[in-house]
Amino acid sequence: MTLSLAPLALLFMQVGPNPSAGAMPGIPDELANRPPRAESTEPQVQPRLATCLRQAANTPDAALDYAQGWRETATTDLEMAQSAHCLGLALVQLDRMGEAREIFELASAEAPADNLAYAARLNAMAGNAALAEGDMENALVLLDRAGGQALAAPDGALAADLRVDLARVLVRMGRQEDAAEALSEAREADGDDAQAWLLSATLSRRLSRLGEAQQQIERAALLAPRNPQVGLEAGVIAALSGREEAARKSFQSVLDVAPDSPQADQAREYLAQIAPAE
Repeated sequence: MTLSLAPLALLFMQVGPNPSAGAMPGIPDELANRPPRAESTEPQVQPRLATCLRQAANTPDAALDYAQGWRETATTDLEMAQSAHCLGLALVQLDRMGEAREIFELASAEAPADNLAYAARLNAMAGNAALAEGDMENALVLLDRAGGQALAAPDGALAADLRVDLARVLVRMGRQEDAAEALSEAREADGDDAQAWLLSATLSRRLSRLGEAQQQIERAALLAPRNPQVGLEAGVIAALSGREEAARKSFQSVLDVAPDSPQADQAREYLAQIAPAE
């Protein structure tokens, strides 16, 4: 069906980790434009969608008209979904998040039945729009639905990403045990997702499960040995476990691989707090 709906667009913020406060990273920069994976099953961007997305980024009011006109002449489910996709992004740029959420949900419902991964991405955009509005409950429902669609696709990498996003929201809502379950599902969906292992370690540390945290951060380090966040978290876990020498080595590794990073600044502070080696 053709709906005359106002435009929408989404933007997300990223909050860096703060191990001293035990905080997990906040909502990632994840809107409609999550960087595509090589194995993504999302439909190839067609010329008309590419044109509309450029307009949404630069002249969102014009993109609204373009997308609405496209919807009125669309003849396939994919065209309907892509026109709504563009409409939603234009609404995000105009900071009309409530409308954007509704449009992204519509786009997901209109996506071809044989491409659940695309439907999942669109529902994730809807969830992020809800987050941008501060509507945590709807964000939770939408991100959970998106993750389920990705699992059914099946697209393990996408499912892992979306379960990580769900866990972040659950942490913000104070539901840490549910967040731990979501992260477990992320690791099961894609055992090579370093971010899932890193955030699992961070959450396990916050829950005082240092044995689990150590196992999880070791896996993260195998997958992303030069990630300064991994080195920093490994150091915090080691310090809390009473392994000062291991903590010192982990913090030093952060300085070695990313000396100008925020994580390096934090690592220097932690090193100053650890008793010097005898």
